[in-house]
Amino acid sequence: MAKKPRKNLNRRERRLHLQDLGRPQTKSNSVYANLDGGFEDSGEYNADLTERWGNAVSQQRRDPEVPNDETPESVPSKANEDICRYYELAHKPVAGAGPWLDKPEIPHPNEILRHEPASATIETLITTNEEPRPKKIDGPYDNTEDYLSTEYELLREDALRPLREAVAEVRKDPWKDESQYENSVGIYEPVYLISLVFSPRGLATRVTFSMSRVKKHVRWEQSKRLITGTLIAMSPFNDAFQTTCILATVAARPLSALQQNPPEIDLFLPHYHQPIDPMQKWVMVECRSSFFEASRHTLLALQHMMREPFPLSDYLIGVKKEVEPPAYIQNNPYADLSSLVSMEEASGYQNVNVLEEWPPNDATPLDASQSRALKRMLSKKVAIIQGPPGTGKTFVSVKAMQVLRDNMRKDDAPIIITAQTNHAVDQILRHTSTFEPNYIRLGGRSKDKVIKKRTLFEVRSAQPPAKRPHSQKTRAQGAMRKAQVAMQSLLAPFEMGKGPLDHRELRLLGLLTKDQAESLEMDNDSILDTPSDSAGELMLSWLGKALTECRRPAGPEDFDWEWEEEDLEIEQLQELEAEATAQDDDDIEALKGDVLLISDNYRGKGSRILKDDEIRELLDDSPDLTTIDFASRGPVYNYLLREMKKLLLKDVRKIAQTYHEAVQQRKVGLWEEDVNLLSKQRGIGMTTTGLSKYRAMISALRPRIVLVEEAAETMEAPVTVACLPTVEHLILVGDHQQLRPHTQVKKFEDAPFHLNLSMFERLVINKVEYNQLTRQRRMIPEIRRLLRPIYNDTLKDHASVKDSNNRPPVLGMGGVNFYYFVHKWDEGRDTHSSCFNEPEAKFLVGFVDYLVLNGEDPAGITILTFYNGQRKRIMQFLRQHKNLVLHCHLIKVVTVDSYQGEENDIVLLSLVRSNKKHSIGFLTNENRACVALSRAKRGFYLFGDAQLLACESRVWGEIVNITQKIKCRRCDRRVNGQRSMLKAPKATATSRAPPSGSRGLLLDSGFQTPANPPPQSQPPDKWQAYVNGGAKKDDARMLQERKEENAVWEEQRRDSTLPLSAHSAADAGPNRLIETSPQRPAPCVSGSTGLLLNLNINSTYGAYSQQSSRASFVTTVESQKTSYGGSQFSLLD
Repeated sequence: MAKKPRKNLNRRERRLHLQDLGRPQTKSNSVYANLDGGFEDSGEYNADLTERWGNAVSQQRRDPEVPNDETPESVPSKANEDICRYYELAHKPVAGAGPWLDKPEIPHPNEILRHEPASATIETLITTNEEPRPKKIDGPYDNTEDYLSTEYELLREDALRPLREAVAEVRKDPWKDESQYENSVGIYEPVYLISLVFSPRGLATRVTFSMSRVKKHVRWEQSKRLITGTLIAMSPFNDAFQTTCILATVAARPLSALQQNPPEIDLFLPHYHQPIDPMQKWVMVECRSSFFEASRHTLLALQHMMREPFPLSDYLIGVKKEVEPPAYIQNNPYADLSSLVSMEEASGYQNVNVLEEWPPNDATPLDASQSRALKRMLSKKVAIIQGPPGTGKTFVSVKAMQVLRDNMRKDDAPIIITAQTNHAVDQILRHTSTFEPNYIRLGGRSKDKVIKKRTLFEVRSAQPPAKRPHSQKTRAQGAMRKAQVAMQSLLAPFEMGKGPLDHRELRLLGLLTKDQAESLEMDNDSILDTPSDSAGELMLSWLGKALTECRRPAGPEDFDWEWEEEDLEIEQLQELEAEATAQDDDDIEALKGDVLLISDNYRGKGSRILKDDEIRELLDDSPDLTTIDFASRGPVYNYLLREMKKLLLKDVRKIAQTYHEAVQQRKVGLWEEDVNLLSKQRGIGMTTTGLSKYRAMISALRPRIVLVEEAAETMEAPVTVACLPTVEHLILVGDHQQLRPHTQVKKFEDAPFHLNLSMFERLVINKVEYNQLTRQRRMIPEIRRLLRPIYNDTLKDHASVKDSNNRPPVLGMGGVNFYYFVHKWDEGRDTHSSCFNEPEAKFLVGFVDYLVLNGEDPAGITILTFYNGQRKRIMQFLRQHKNLVLHCHLIKVVTVDSYQGEENDIVLLSLVRSNKKHSIGFLTNENRACVALSRAKRGFYLFGDAQLLACESRVWGEIVNITQKIKCRRCDRRVNGQRSMLKAPKATATSRAPPSGSRGLLLDSGFQTPANPPPQSQPPDKWQAYVNGGAKKDDARMLQERKEENAVWEEQRRDSTLPLSAHSAADAGPNRLIETSPQRPAPCVSGSTGLLLNLNINSTYGAYSQQSSRASFVTTVESQKTSYGGSQFSLLD
């Protein structure tokens, strides 16, 4: 067919001609979409590219919900002004401030790679080579910046160092499997970009990744890998963090995506690092033990506080000891306290001067210490209340809330209630809901059905939709939509499913000359005559077989890997994620929004390998593309593809910046609406992470009162940022002798940094006024006595815990409500370096079975342990136990760190540690020990290596001491340990031989002579000091303490209502220490002991024998026989 003659077209006609031949100009796929409009704040685009690309003939996409730009803007509300002003202050320079104030929200890669910056820009301010300045423990800080910058630098380094160390390990040897790295490194490779997600929370990049370096199947619903908010580092595969990396945060981890093969995840990347190349191969690294998101918003808030007034600084910074009343109390000290007394007496307490008068103790449900604490909470600018276990911290806080609520005026701002954990926030809100229905729970996932109905999401959803067509939120959504259309238009050539590159687009971008583009058209006039041709048809014709369809670079993996051990239970992981991110209920899991799938679609192939310089030279010498030899056309196409991505990348990042700014504006607009709803409430509850995240919105409410629960368990910085400019009254409730804040870098827990020192504890150390609650209503006296080494004599028992009607003895234990089971079974470590002790775990599960068979409610039993590795094994054995399989979901198995503030009837504590290295790890922490010892109400049973603990810890040594007989027992003091450390009790008629092949257990407070002496590296005298009532120079002191303990115990026993059988079992002292040993030849039980335990233990390995998979327990209970596990348990006289 003869070629048609070509007409000479002017520029306008040429463009119109190309439009007629091109793909249909729809609002969703136009590559020529106008980029103008809605990007005023995003800076200049590439002028040359914009002129040739953006001015091509096309119609700008219009969305019906986007308001017309010519419509007058609505008048912003007062709340909106406050929120906008908050963000404006964030960019205000502060004269004389240090470089910490200008550090970016998402760290610069140099903070991770420790590279010197190439240019003197913001990077010059980053000084990661120096250790942060330690906290000041004693005395005041110099000024506000000294205080804020110290907190900021320590917290930022704590958040970033784990990832920096993980990346450093990978840099040393980039190609090892994950298991060969240390420091909880998580490494995934290869990683590929597959799509962009235009979500209301931001522009997310969806990536797919391989588990080939992990070499395990992952139970994502129970794994802490890539948890939402995690900071991750990515580097091109061919660089592997040697010179380059970009940082991102995990935006969402929907299980449906993670369970695909290969898995997918959404990331938020800084707009200035936004990638678009779907063929770029990346390596991704995380530190699986750190959570950046929990610190991210607090860091921003600390920077913001340098630009606003800092209330209460006299006390928080200057550590002023005498605390004054808040200004509003000084102006009017009279308050209604009628809610504290009965209805008959209420009229006399409706106008009380809280600075002077106070209801007598017998008129209120408060004890004397609680009454003093409540008065401080209501009358001091900074009220610090220490509440030891069971003393009613939450009760007093709720009473304070009730009084504060009763005295609020109609226009008063809501009271802010915050705590470290979601559980603590829900707990106090649940109590508050009994007298105040107008409250809102902000952020997080609430498990409480009552509280869930009052989350911001639920309350907002119940409101009629506001019709505000010109609000900040609506305008921002319009800007987001325009940015999305522009991004989709710009990346249309790479949208999955499209054909090869269009030569006209390459011409508009300047990658092909006019002659080169026309050479393709002149060679394919028949194609030009076809009205239904698709874009890229001429390129397809020119390339022929040199063009191949491009598949996804990451394909399914089918390896016979083992399953990774789960990190947490599903609910625990959800709670951890919710607390780390403080997301609202409409903001969790999968991102909502349009998805733009990205692909190269087609790639060139050819027999020739050409460098980029050679291809450029070839194109310069070839005005007619048809003259290029066939073998070179594939490489030429790939070159044009790469160059097109480079040209578009700058504008893609500009649009990403615009989208990010519009998202921020939408958030301000959404908060504008929420402030109107929140201002009508009496109380607002949230975690400390949530308070930092929503600080701009909370600031717009202008709150006056902030109540912080768990204040001693919360890092100082999150409490500091709660001090908004309008706060006059800060109430801190906690106990610095229980759990301390958790740091991600262990080094920062110790001197000189003291990052885990809370504001609560720092103020107490500096003798700022505080009150302590002193009367506990949780533990029976036998258990409370274990806390004496921690609280001395300040903790007293309420009468209710001495009443057996309130605290009945544990069933099947003959009145023995506390025991210490001692063993020497060696510990182990799992793949996460968490300790476990399998024989101890099995032994403990057998004991649980015994308690349940004797009638104890499984829901009333909690198993505590210091290690997650042991928690997982106990859970495993519970699920495998045929008698407990139906009850295991009721029995709580938790770590000590997650159980502060909780209690249960019976607690079993698994201590785990037993080794020859004299290491007890977490157990050296007295704060953790305090929590572990104080959770039980009726029964408490310990399982562990008492000798190791007593030798390595003062507190545990004193606890072991408490478990011994009051009277001294003579022991041999030979250093070589060849003779018994303790005089063994004589065998009695109650002694029973153990089952064949098993080892015996010694009960009561005495030890039997061990077959082998203890290692000489563990001094026998030090151990004897605890078990024999004193040794050497400590004899007099310890004897006196034992006499005092004995007198107290005898008095408590006389006053108690324990049955006679329990008294006889307790004749030797208040508690018993039980020792189990795999080396003991036979059991020996004293006549006064009411408990016989036979445990099948393999004599070689100290583990359960193959013939018996559980412990059998025999108890002496008058006129009762129990059949258990095939053995006959009968009364022993």
